[in-house]
Amino acid sequence: MKCIYCQGEMKRGTSPFHIDRKGYHILLDSVPAWVCEQCGEAYFEEKEVDAIQNLIRTIEEKTDPLALSA
Repeated sequence: MKCIYCQGEMKRGTSPFHIDRKGYHILLDSVPAWVCEQCGEAYFEEKEVDAIQNLIRTIEEKTDPLALSA
């Protein structure tokens, strides 16, 4: 597999993932991914993306009561 940015070779490894959303910050230190050996760009497979999206949904559901009313 080639990187779409630099055409470097992709190798299985891990990559951090972070997102700021609705007043909170999520940082996952080591998510399985395809990582470019040349530029470091990471690509997550569908199962990792689904797991991250489920985590975000769960956090949103659990933190809704903490949200300030406008």
